[in-house]
Amino acid sequence: MIEIMSHILMDHIRSLSTGRRAFGAGQHVFHQGDDVASLYLVESGVVHLVRHQTDGDVAVLQRASPGLVLAEASVFSSVYHCDAVAVTDVNATSVPIKSIRHALRGNPDFAEGWASYLSYQLQQTRKRAEIASLKTVAARLESWLAWNDGVVPSKGEWKALADDIGVSPEALYRELSRRRSSFVRDRS
Repeated sequence: MIEIMSHILMDHIRSLSTGRRAFGAGQHVFHQGDDVASLYLVESGVVHLVRHQTDGDVAVLQRASPGLVLAEASVFSSVYHCDAVAVTDVNATSVPIKSIRHALRGNPDFAEGWASYLSYQLQQTRKRAEIASLKTVAARLESWLAWNDGVVPSKGEWKALADDIGVSPEALYRELSRRRSSFVRDRS
């Protein structure tokens, strides 16, 4: 149901579009403090919403991949509260923020779809926060697996999994290797 509503919502967002924008890896989609003029639907690539910490570290607030709205919380803000940086080459549908606000006020189906989308994103954020609160790589991976029916993604997706659970790719690879080794020993 959520997936169907999401497709309907994304199609509606695309219908309000004024065009597509392309961003190269490393390029800013917008900067903290910029006026909120557009909403972006990521069509391909990955964009991170980042906030620079006083100690020089960077906090990633969102990892927007294809089919996700970038900085959806900014719809009712006057300025962006973080930077959006393309991690890979990105293509995004651009929609004037005024069009989104108008659709939210005047189209109950769009407003319901938007509320459903935000609710789902909030659930995902809470899940990631819970996983990130766990102390060990093993505990984080175990929790992630519990949320994802125990299925480890294919090897080509392990770096994204490491990002998702907030560990280095190397630490995840070691944990997966340890589990594979213990599984082989247990079967002998």
